[in-house]
Amino acid sequence: MGERTLRRLMIIGASATVRWAMRKGSMTDSWLSRMLERKPPMLVIVALANKTARIVWALMARRGIYRTPALAAR
Repeated sequence: MGERTLRRLMIIGASATVRWAMRKGSMTDSWLSRMLERKPPMLVIVALANKTARIVWALMARRGIYRTPALAAR
C-alpha cells in the first residue's frame, strides 16, 4: 500500500540492486545472496524494497541515523 510513486521508486531501486548482485555477485553470506539462491528474482526485488522501506520508516520515526551493519568475522 502507500503512495504509488514512492512504491514504484522503491521497486526500481531494489531491481537495480538485484540486477547488479546477479551480474557482479554479492557477498556469499549476505541476505540478498541467500534470497537469490532460494527465490525468484521478482520476489526478491519486492522483498528488498519492503525491507528498505521498513528501515527508512524506522529511521524517520526514531530520528535515527543509518549505520551500515558490521560485517561478520569469518
